[in-house]
Amino acid sequence: MFGSKRPGSTDAAADMNAVIDGFRGFARYLGGVMGADAYTKYLEHHAAAGQGIPPLTEREFWRDHTDRQDSNPQSRCC
Repeated sequence: MFGSKRPGSTDAAADMNAVIDGFRGFARYLGGVMGADAYTKYLEHHAAAGQGIPPLTEREFWRDHTDRQDSNPQSRCC
C-alpha cells in the first residue's frame, strides 16, 4: 500500500486550505477594525502623494499616532 493515495486526501487538503484562508481573511478584517493596518495605509498614502521625504518608520508613526490621540481626545470605544 506504499505510494497509494488515500481516497479523498486532496479534498481534505483543499478543505484545510479553505479554513486557513478563511481564518486569514477574518484576521485581516479584525486587524482593520482594530486599526492595526493604519501604518500600511499610511505607507500607501505616502507613496501615492509623491512626497519628497522618506516615510516615518513604523515606530515613529505609532508614536505620532498615539501623541495625536492624546492631544486631541475623541470618543472611541476604549
